[in-house]
Amino acid sequence: MHLNVTPPEGQPVYEGEIASYWFEDGILVSLSKSIRRTVPLIAGNVAFVKELTGGKPVPLLIYLSKSPVPDKETRAFSTTQLPVIYSAMAMVSPPGLSRFIMNLLFRFQSPPIPMKSFPDVDEAKAWLQQFK
Repeated sequence: MHLNVTPPEGQPVYEGEIASYWFEDGILVSLSKSIRRTVPLIAGNVAFVKELTGGKPVPLLIYLSKSPVPDKETRAFSTTQLPVIYSAMAMVSPPGLSRFIMNLLFRFQSPPIPMKSFPDVDEAKAWLQQFK
């Protein structure tokens, strides 16, 4: 399954190194890019997202794509940074991908923010409304 995702007409799109971003109804939407995440890339992305959101954690709807598995240091760093920029995360992905990522990142601890995976984008958006 390939996610064919396009931003709404007339909506500004912000190109980051690891994802493209736009806003829909108070939710930050992210279309992830297939690039290996590193600590410097994650740190740069956190600064980029803070700029987009005015430094306030926002709900994130992320369309996941397959990308190389990050190293342990990058996974640990990512976990500490999630609550800095996001209030909750809904993942939309092909079957199995989000479960793999959740297991990879949170095998030994629970996520630092509410996280849930969805096969359907409308369900994901409905769930995120409570975190706006």
